[in-house]
Amino acid sequence: MHPNEALIERLYSAFARYNSDAMNACYSPMATFEDPAFGRLNYKELTAMWRMLTSNAKDLLVTFGDITADDATGRCRWEARYTLSSTGRPVHNVIDARFTFHDGLIVEHVDSFDFSRWMVQAMGFAGWLATWLPPLRAQVRQNVRARLTSYMATH
Repeated sequence: MHPNEALIERLYSAFARYNSDAMNACYSPMATFEDPAFGRLNYKELTAMWRMLTSNAKDLLVTFGDITADDATGRCRWEARYTLSSTGRPVHNVIDARFTFHDGLIVEHVDSFDFSRWMVQAMGFAGWLATWLPPLRAQVRQNVRARLTSYMATH
């Protein structure tokens, strides 16, 4: 197994155990993260995001596979199943992750998933409406980011 494949495996194994410290140790202090919900995050924001997500996890199930990596880049497919705390709705999100590495750590992590599908699962009819109305879709993203900002201010 390539060392960067092992790094990706460590990241998601830690996520499955709700261990944000172990997750954050996989990232370089120069790292960035991006996904359709949070947008682009710097190192301070991404480490806070993992702390927030793992500390709020009640029934989160993380599975992963299809890991490939070389000295520079890597990929993984992972899935998250959980109940969204704000709505009580079950979510099953399938994510394709891409990574860039430097000095044995992750310097760029980009998650891609069907944001419209996620919104419908997470919010039901309101989520379906948001998929068709760009201002509502933007509001969902702003709410996700505001939640992270609030978490960072209090932790």
